[in-house]
Amino acid sequence: MAITQAVANAFKKQLLEGDHDFTQTTGDKFKLALYVSTATLNSSTTAYTVSGEVGDSGQYSAGGGALVNNGTSVASGVAIVDFADLSFTGVTLTARGALIYNTSSATTNAAVAVLDFGSDKTATSGTFTIQFPAFTTSAAILRIGNA
Repeated sequence: MAITQAVANAFKKQLLEGDHDFTQTTGDKFKLALYVSTATLNSSTTAYTVSGEVGDSGQYSAGGGALVNNGTSVASGVAIVDFADLSFTGVTLTARGALIYNTSSATTNAAVAVLDFGSDKTATSGTFTIQFPAFTTSAAILRIGNA
């Protein structure tokens, strides 16, 4: 069992089939769920699962939190999407990674990307924040570009 950072293979196929809409205010709704180190998440993950998810604590509950889509862009042949940082307050938890997934009807709970934090991250009676990388073609959380 392990968490391996990846864009979900099923998501790549679903993009080509038009199943995901990243339009900033009218597009699909995305969430982020947190997972412990014993979870198995990787490029083969197809959907949100409760298996290995961190337990409810403070503001965090099963399914995680809603992401705010800050928009999309394309530059130098690379398309990118950005989400606002996400915080869970009043929590005591340990997480090793996360899953971004789409909660919209056409792709109910479809996996988008697995995030590996590299090590366990903890919060004790505090705030646990997911800070997304810069909204650039070399750093954005989701990037589609030339091979």
